[in-house]
Amino acid sequence: MSKRASDEREILNTLNEFPRVVDRNQWDRVGEVFAEDVRFNYGDGQEQQGLDALLQQFRSFHDRCSAMQHLIGSVQLELDGNRAVTRAYVQARHQGKGAYEQSFYDTHGEYSDQWARRPEGWRIVRRDAHWVLSMGEPKVLFDSE
Repeated sequence: MSKRASDEREILNTLNEFPRVVDRNQWDRVGEVFAEDVRFNYGDGQEQQGLDALLQQFRSFHDRCSAMQHLIGSVQLELDGNRAVTRAYVQARHQGKGAYEQSFYDTHGEYSDQWARRPEGWRIVRRDAHWVLSMGEPKVLFDSE
């Protein structure tokens, strides 16, 4: 396998590991996908930086769910040496807890990720989430809407 093909496979496998990490609440594994100094905007207009801030962002929503499933598809990949960009559609289903146990909140959009080759492997160094559609009960994820 060529170096380019190997890099593409590693990037795609790492991107596809992301849903498994968050859906299983494997918070200790977030660093297997994202760089320690990751910068991100998760579609709320807030520029944030760092793995700890990203983890806090994930937990603020996902710890409110009894179950989730994030699906990633239609991935486009551009590779240029030690840098890459992926664009992928995402659909995420969230089931509530407690009073919202029978409620769902679905989001649909796109992740635009910038990647860098790091000593530990390919990692996302920038994520921008663009949400285009949501449906269901917002209180599954948000205190009020």
